[in-house]
Amino acid sequence: MQLSKAKKFVISLFLALAMLVSASAADVASLIPIGHTVGIQMQADGVLVVHLQDVETGNGASCPARDAGVCEGDLILRVNDAAVSSNDGLQKQVALSGGQPVELTLAREDSTRTVTVTPCADRDGTYRIGVLARDSMAGIGTLTYVDPETGAYGSLGHGVCDSETGVLMPLRAGSLLYSVVGSVQRGKAGEPGALQGEFSPGNPLGTVEENTEYGIFGKLTDSSLYASLESVPVADAEEIRTGPAEIRANVEGDRVQTYSVQVVKVYPKDDVYGRGMLLHVTDPALLKQTGGIVQGM
Repeated sequence: MQLSKAKKFVISLFLALAMLVSASAADVASLIPIGHTVGIQMQADGVLVVHLQDVETGNGASCPARDAGVCEGDLILRVNDAAVSSNDGLQKQVALSGGQPVELTLAREDSTRTVTVTPCADRDGTYRIGVLARDSMAGIGTLTYVDPETGAYGSLGHGVCDSETGVLMPLRAGSLLYSVVGSVQRGKAGEPGALQGEFSPGNPLGTVEENTEYGIFGKLTDSSLYASLESVPVADAEEIRTGPAEIRANVEGDRVQTYSVQVVKVYPKDDVYGRGMLLHVTDPALLKQTGGIVQGM
């Protein structure tokens, strides 16, 4: 598959590859391990507040959102009775207020609350509430496995979080796109490194249906990444042992290769840091290319 001439995105996304998945979680006997990068586009279910900033008015600086109790990491769901799902929608509703108080419906952690904010006019006369918000994200991740019977996939490691607030992006819709690795920022002590990928916004490979602390999940509608691959039996978590293992990854172009590693330690399910296993990379080729496991693998 070739990338189209549409604009390419170059960005890294912090999704780790885990080659083993609990049989009880997957509820299947066999899966296809993939190890290929994909482009990921996600639209938030609301507008995420990533930064509170002062509005410069004719009477000095003010941040109405902060004064009303809005916090970084809050998700703005509604302005008065209007649902908002984009930055443009949020700004439109604030502008329509004409400087009159508006009610913001916010999601924070597991609760919903309402606060009253009074927009102020900046020096250009535009009404603002003093928030820098995000309504979508795009990046590169790695497909861990697919169920060839249903097309259901998992990209394991951790979910897609906002880079500034660390908040798990609430998902409204998402898609997977074909990706290649353009370059590698090698990892070294104190710096995890990263895959740098390219993907086109056209020709989606599938959908993103869940964004969780364990990774993203959805369905592949294009089988090109796994049509020639074979399924392998799924191991139960209790069967995982230390010793020699293999990982699959494409760290150059779109070629997935198999690399040797050692499983040094298997952590309990309730590990306080959410770790699954500790790997020691032993494959000279992977060490030469990446320096070890880097972000995006």
